[in-house]
Amino acid sequence: MGDAERRFTRGLVEVRADGGPSRQIGGYAAKFNRLSQNLGGFVERLDPAFFAKSEGDGWPDVMARYNHDDNRLLGTTEAETLRLLVDGTGLDYSVAVPASREDVYELVQRGDVRRSSFAFRTFADDWSQTEDGFPLRTLLSGALVDVAPVNTPAYMDTSTGLRSLAEKAGADLAEVRAAAASGELSRFLGAKPPTTIDLAPSGQGDTHPLIAIRRRRAELELRRTP
Repeated sequence: MGDAERRFTRGLVEVRADGGPSRQIGGYAAKFNRLSQNLGGFVERLDPAFFAKSEGDGWPDVMARYNHDDNRLLGTTEAETLRLLVDGTGLDYSVAVPASREDVYELVQRGDVRRSSFAFRTFADDWSQTEDGFPLRTLLSGALVDVAPVNTPAYMDTSTGLRSLAEKAGADLAEVRAAAASGELSRFLGAKPPTTIDLAPSGQGDTHPLIAIRRRRAELELRRTP
């Protein structure tokens, strides 16, 4: 299992009504098939099957934490104060904010905290190129660590991704990092054909974990066929 990575989602975190007295907030912590911004020489997308194992295992030990801070715990899947749902758009979360974190609830309610983020560990990824020939990392499967409402979504550490590319290319990590800094990561991708990214409208497509995994594997085999 690799090191934990963090990414943020541009979708809003919001106050949610649950019909009871609890203070609920939530939103999409991750969205599928959306190209990220330039992460430092490459872009990234999240495959719809990425969370299949975590979901199948019952989301073990997943937490909601404000700004990913260990001291600002909001809820957990174990206590069922954090609920997670995978749909055609991505990973949606709802968390019942405890009274001791009333300030976080108020910040979300006022709109001061507007973004969400998720931390994860990658089991499998794939490197290819966009239609424009830009290096593309596709996150295929992994483990969810936490979800977080954030007001400073500045999590741009790409060291784990570059380490993955170095291992797949049989290259030195320092060399790959230098290539990323100079915008030359494509030379480590070999002769792979460009990948056509199908950004289907949200909610469309079959995202059942097992079907999605089989489909993804078949797509990758076709891309690797000379």
